Amino acid sequence: MRDGSAVKNLALAPEGHRKIDWAARHSPVLNAVRDKYLKDGTFEGLGVGVSLPIEAKTAYLAVVLAEAGAEVAVAAPLPFVVQDDVAAALVERGVTVYASSENPPEEADRELERVLDAALDGREAVLIDDRAALVRLAHTTRRGLLPRIRGASEETTSGVAKLRAMAREGRLEFPCLAANDARCKHLFDNRYGTGQSSLEAIMHNTNLMLGGKRVVVLGYGWCGKGIARYAAGLGARVTVCEVDPVRGLEAYADGFDVLPALDAAGIGEIFITATGNRDVLTNEHFERMRDGAILANAGGVDVEIEVEGLRELAPEVREVRRNVEEFVMPDGRKLHLVGRGMVVNLTAGDGHPVEIMDLTFAIQALCAHHLANNHTSMKPRVHLLPKEIDDEVARTKLEAVGMGVDSLSSEQKEFLASWRE
Repeated sequence: MRDGSAVKNLALAPEGHRKIDWAARHSPVLNAVRDKYLKDGTFEGLGVGVSLPIEAKTAYLAVVLAEAGAEVAVAAPLPFVVQDDVAAALVERGVTVYASSENPPEEADRELERVLDAALDGREAVLIDDRAALVRLAHTTRRGLLPRIRGASEETTSGVAKLRAMAREGRLEFPCLAANDARCKHLFDNRYGTGQSSLEAIMHNTNLMLGGKRVVVLGYGWCGKGIARYAAGLGARVTVCEVDPVRGLEAYADGFDVLPALDAAGIGEIFITATGNRDVLTNEHFERMRDGAILANAGGVDVEIEVEGLRELAPEVREVRRNVEEFVMPDGRKLHLVGRGMVVNLTAGDGHPVEIMDLTFAIQALCAHHLANNHTSMKPRVHLLPKEIDDEVARTKLEAVGMGVDSLSSEQKEFLASWRE
């Protein structure tokens, strides 16, 4: 085992290798980025600390960075998003891993602190973060490491919001790239990836169909748009709940009913949260739901559904299927929670499709490369990924599938740039 790593069982590695190899075969964009950019020596001797769910696509990103010369250390934000066979395979491929599905949730911060310590062990490093977990720890319990962190790139909408809050308060001490805000990330990962994988996890774990059912999507950001679109495509009758009137109007124009959550609570059969905020479904909603309602969270924070309140309401709780808990209400109604109320496509599924994460992790690899080379000229705030990098990822993907786009002529560029007729 690689020095310092702590995983459940190295004997699980063969199946993990098969999963990683499958992801590698379906990642043409990340492979192209590796060959074109990552072999220039930027990562030689540089640390890379990674906080992401540990499954095959994440693992392949870590492998690509390690093969480019980086000292990579990985942990997961929670044990529920760790595939132990993949973690074992990563260790055998030269990556330091602190992750086990059997770790208690309260150990998560400790594992992430170990990632920081390992990535910055006598060297400088960049961070690839989820929900700003590594950045938060670097600014609190590991402040002594701050001078050697060149920057961080953030994977999630909720994490970018936290980083911007830190920057507003003057607390952010190194540059961060909002990888989530790259067009090749949120337009595809958040929309198509979340849409497909969340519904796939719900259907697989419940073995129920969506056609004809009333699906309530709470939140109509990019994740909610994807969920609503895929649910409608499967024949569901979709209702959207929003706090933003413009997004609500957009959902209406897209063909969906739009109702306040308390009104939707009485009619929905499947409820999927996708807001990035807390207390979206609470006891007030649970008390109105029909018998047999299914609840799942597809958002970036684990408190969108008030699970503890649900447990307090229910005199009886039991597991009725793998990853499905049944809560018996005092009046006999039964509500079903998929994936513990945490992000359902990871706690109860394999995460986004490989082709989607190929785009996302190509963006993340280029973010790390950009921070490693340009950190000295970047202020300690949240930066957007340069447009040319986003365009390069999209162009590479189109080429990989045998397609392409046009280019503007010099006359067209001049026309767009001038105010004169």
